[in-house]
Amino acid sequence: MAPEHYFSSAPDSELKLRQIVVQLAGASYELTTANAVFSPEHIDTGTQVLLANTPAPPPGGDFLDLGCGWGPISLHLAIASPHATIWAVDVNERALHLVRMNAAKLGLSNINAVVPADVPGDLRFRTIWSNPPIRVGKNELHNLLLAWLPRLEFGSDAWLVVQRNLGSDSLQRWLQGELPHEYAITRAATSKGFRVLHVKHREQSV
Repeated sequence: MAPEHYFSSAPDSELKLRQIVVQLAGASYELTTANAVFSPEHIDTGTQVLLANTPAPPPGGDFLDLGCGWGPISLHLAIASPHATIWAVDVNERALHLVRMNAAKLGLSNINAVVPADVPGDLRFRTIWSNPPIRVGKNELHNLLLAWLPRLEFGSDAWLVVQRNLGSDSLQRWLQGELPHEYAITRAATSKGFRVLHVKHREQSV
């Protein structure tokens, strides 16, 4: 049987839950992960770099965690901005189940863990944070980013973490060429072999 990928929509393998202790929003939490999701043993290095090198999120609004996995970014955002609504989006149903379990365990009622089709089509986001699924392939990754980044509100920011040797610099150039000119893409940080890319949807066309 072919190995399962974390971007499989419905993993066939038997569910094997595990408990891990992580640091989120300045505190320690015991959370639940499982097999057939991305980085079940710990918060992966890319996500750690993103969380350590991104400003505090806005106090409210609709936030998007694109490719949420078992939920570290969504949980961080929900804790840091309790008045925001966090849309934790993934194609992996097992990952979404884990996000819901972890949100309930932490008493967080402001996370919606859903597949992409369940996000209202007219929703615009106050911020987008993502450790995008690079290994789905370049074309699918490009389609994913072009579907979601234009849904930023005017004046809002997206933060993406991408491994340098998996094409972060070429992705930055591609985004600058493909997104409308009111979007500015810059490198916000470099750490542990990862780049944090900042996408700014400016207030008006320039």
